[in-house]
Amino acid sequence: MCHNQRLQQSELDDTMSPKVILLFSGKRKCGKDFLTDRLKEKFGDKCEIIKISKPIKNHWAKENNLNLNELLSDGEYKELYRLAMIKWSDEMREKDYGCFCRAACENAVDKPIWIVSDIRRATDVQWFKETYGDLIRTIRLIADEETRIERGFQFKPGVDDVASECGLDNYNEWDLVINNGKERQSLEEQLSSIVALIPNL
Repeated sequence: MCHNQRLQQSELDDTMSPKVILLFSGKRKCGKDFLTDRLKEKFGDKCEIIKISKPIKNHWAKENNLNLNELLSDGEYKELYRLAMIKWSDEMREKDYGCFCRAACENAVDKPIWIVSDIRRATDVQWFKETYGDLIRTIRLIADEETRIERGFQFKPGVDDVASECGLDNYNEWDLVINNGKERQSLEEQLSSIVALIPNL
C-alpha cells in the first residue's frame, strides 16, 4: 500500500470528485467523532466521512486477527492496541508520509462533501493541500482537560505525548477553531460555523 508510487492528481480526479474537504483535528475526547457524525446527519447523502486511521486499523486487524469494527469504535478495545498501532504507522509514514491519507481516499465514496475526521499530523494537512488544493478547509476542535476527563480521557505516556496527539499543537493555519469544552456553543451554532465554510453545492 505505502510503497506504491503516489497517484497523480489527474488519476485521483478520475475516481473521486469532492467539491469540498473538511479536515478535522483535535485531541482525544475533544468530541471529533460526535461532531462529525452530527455533521454527516445534517448533510445526509451529500457527505462521506473518511478516517485516515481506517487503513491502519484494517491492516492491524488482518495481521493480528482482531475485530475491525471494535478497533474503529471509540471504546476500550481500540485503546488496548493504540500504542502499537501508533508505532507501526509512524514507521510507515517515515517511508511515505501520505500513505494512509491516500489509502483512505482511494476507498472513499464519490460525494460532494468529504469529512476527514482524524487529521493528526502536519504531514496529513500537507498531503491533502498538495493533492486537493483549494478544496481544503481545516477545523480544529479544542476542549479543556477537565471536560475531556469527564468524557473518559486518561493520559497515557507514549500516546498523549507523541506526534499522533501533539503533531498539530503548534499549527496555526486553521480556517475554524471550535471550543468544544466547558465554554462551547450549542451544537447547532457549531454546525452553522462549519457550514459557513462550505461553498454552495
